[in-house]
Amino acid sequence: MAEDGYIQVYTGNGKGKTTAALGLALRAAGRGMKTYVAQFLKKGAYGELAAAKLYLPGLVIIEQFGLPDFHHRENGVSREEREAAAAGMVAAKKAMASGIYRIVVLDEINTLLHFEIIPVEQVLQLLAEKPPGLELILTGRYAPEEILAHADLITDMQETRHYYQKKVLARNGIEK
Repeated sequence: MAEDGYIQVYTGNGKGKTTAALGLALRAAGRGMKTYVAQFLKKGAYGELAAAKLYLPGLVIIEQFGLPDFHHRENGVSREEREAAAAGMVAAKKAMASGIYRIVVLDEINTLLHFEIIPVEQVLQLLAEKPPGLELILTGRYAPEEILAHADLITDMQETRHYYQKKVLARNGIEK
């Protein structure tokens, strides 16, 4: 295991933040390293779940901590959303401290912060507790400045064109 472990943030309004994090997990798996992925705000049969179970068992573990319906800010934050996020934070903290994983991904954590489902201080505490040698990846739009200030690598993915504008919905194997 490498001595250094860094904090990486993948943010911006462009497509590919989760995909980049999962690509890193795939690369690590090819070197026998284990990755834990906590998917916040997501609940469903995404292709990465099936792929990890079928082809990378024990190397890439993905758990979802979202609700079946996507969060809509205008509806406010429900108790169920807060409970799901809290469970995800507990699981991520446990994975980080376990010594089992070389990489921990907090997928959509920045979006969770933007919607104020959990306080930024809770994630900052998690960053402070990151063990040496652990690579910590935070994805999602709207990464707050407090998080960016702790990042060693920031990738800001910007949309130039997207077929959603043509009313193309998320497709199996491509977006989900």
